[in-house]
Amino acid sequence: MTAPPIPPFVLRPAEPADSGTITTVWYDGWRESHEGHLPAALLAHRNPRDFLDRISDILETTTVATVDGNVVGLVVTTGAEIEQLYVASDHRGTGIAVALLRHGESVIGGDFPTAFLAVVAGNARARHFYEREGWHDTGPFDYYAWTPGGDRIAVPCHRYEKLVAMLKS
Repeated sequence: MTAPPIPPFVLRPAEPADSGTITTVWYDGWRESHEGHLPAALLAHRNPRDFLDRISDILETTTVATVDGNVVGLVVTTGAEIEQLYVASDHRGTGIAVALLRHGESVIGGDFPTAFLAVVAGNARARHFYEREGWHDTGPFDYYAWTPGGDRIAVPCHRYEKLVAMLKS
């Protein structure tokens, strides 16, 4: 059996016109990877409208992957953190997630020696992906997730780190 062909994709800064598609990719991926692994209190704050409302806060630090002009993935960096990384389910396994991750590492590496990200403890698929890509699990911690009202809800996660510093001349 041969692997599916890798579609040609482009990484580019997110634009306001991408908001609807970003919301769909982000929400669908978030729901799939977090269902059954979160405090019930957080679920009340996780519907497509909540994700769409948050886009304006993250758009400036979001890079999207497009195939034939359609958004199929995204990476969001905030300081030294890869805050979000999602790829539409029908584009997983194509190298897009790795390209988005490397892009996020490069952005962070320009300003910080080490990048970090949080993975919900029960998300084995993501944990395996990050470990395969050279990230190291530094242990469990509570990640304080956003809510539309500004409250923070503790979510049991694992913190992953990777040395990403760029050599500056």
